[in-house]
Amino acid sequence: MPEITTTARTSTATPSGLESALERVGDRWSLLVVDALLDGPRRFGELRASLPGIAPNILTDRLRRLERERILVSKAYSTRPPRMEYALTGDGRDLASALRLLSDWGSRRTGGEPLRHDRCGTPIEARWFCPTCGVPVGDAEIGGTDETRLV
Repeated sequence: MPEITTTARTSTATPSGLESALERVGDRWSLLVVDALLDGPRRFGELRASLPGIAPNILTDRLRRLERERILVSKAYSTRPPRMEYALTGDGRDLASALRLLSDWGSRRTGGEPLRHDRCGTPIEARWFCPTCGVPVGDAEIGGTDETRLV
């Protein structure tokens, strides 16, 4: 079997944008928790019901981690016993577009239905857009270092 080697990042190197994102929400359950909160705040039991297969200790761990990362915020709705409701922060809501893209990508590869435009039913496509120039931007026109580009 061929040996797989990896290049270790030095502690002084700045992580790429993708590495930073994955450090914050780069596991299956974290992304599914964020997805479950996109429709609005939920309580622990509601999250467990919407995430079949997640163990309570794993859900607790992910909720605490996402709160430390400022992706979600908890608010007590009962003090005895302590009970929390969880909601996305602005950073958490910003993940919605990335999650939709990832979900659509996965759905298209497994024969599922792509995201569709509500008005006409056409499958939608994501495009980069420059708000200053008011024009669509192609992959070749996206600047940045090679490390931050997803090409």
